[in-house]
Amino acid sequence: MRKKTYQLPLCCCRCNVGIPIADCIQIRLVIYNPKCIYYKYFWAVCLAIVLPEKGRMGNVVRRRTRGALRCSSFEVCGNMAGLELLSDQGYRLDGRKATELRKVQARMGVFAQADGSAYLEQGNTKALAVVYGPHEMRGSRSRTRHDRAVINCQYSMATFSTAERKRRPHGDRKSTEMSLHLKQTFEAAVMTQLYPRSQIDIYVKILQSDGGNYSVCVNAATLAVIDAGIPMRDYVCACTVGFVDETPLADLCYAEESGGVSSLALALLPRGGQIALLQMDARLHQDHLEALIEAAMTACKGVSKVLDEVVRQHLEEVSVLSGE
Repeated sequence: MRKKTYQLPLCCCRCNVGIPIADCIQIRLVIYNPKCIYYKYFWAVCLAIVLPEKGRMGNVVRRRTRGALRCSSFEVCGNMAGLELLSDQGYRLDGRKATELRKVQARMGVFAQADGSAYLEQGNTKALAVVYGPHEMRGSRSRTRHDRAVINCQYSMATFSTAERKRRPHGDRKSTEMSLHLKQTFEAAVMTQLYPRSQIDIYVKILQSDGGNYSVCVNAATLAVIDAGIPMRDYVCACTVGFVDETPLADLCYAEESGGVSSLALALLPRGGQIALLQMDARLHQDHLEALIEAAMTACKGVSKVLDEVVRQHLEEVSVLSGE
């Protein structure tokens, strides 16, 4: 029997724990989330094929099963570019307005062994940041700076962070590039001149990826640096924005990033309005650039208010525990 393929917008379909199960890859009719850390069983999602000539969608059925799943004779190829990213009523794929941020939840001091640590959720993207230092220089002494501290950043993704379960080697091109961006961002925010001839290590790991990885890493690392007691010029907050139908979209999710949107990632020191880092890989008309940067700065200021509330709440909890 010859296998048939259809173009379906499946990127919004998620398993019950919120992990994306349909990426920009070829997938079977039976889409399943491989063994996750929260549940004993596999969750399977059976999708009815939408025939182009019928123009209607069948119901989505969930069932629980043990072991591996047999592949269907039909295959479905996810088509992210075919999605309507912004409806006529001004709503996005996840129900947010154009300038609305994803829900942010965070905790500080999650690891007692580290000098500073933080866990942050921004939508379905989750990151863990750990800070060690300032401490003496390790490794090559030629990297020592006599007038300031050296910031070392390392970015990585967990094996289970995306729908495609695979080992992600350290030092690959994407991780190296992200680590460099984080290093440049925090060199602009941390007061390194207070710690000459020393080193500050920042480790960030993505536990679940649903878009805006750089922004979530910056926000999580900011809380970890504050938890470590390292002075900063200001909160450094980041957000990823895109441009769709003459409208800027704030805090993009994975489906929007993969839908052909011209996106821009910006890290900001909100009080002074100083841009720590601006990254853009897609093409964008010059007339839209100013509006997109303005939307990114507004979104970063919104993130800074959330981070400030998290820090104040953490200080209140610490003061109660210490009896002050």
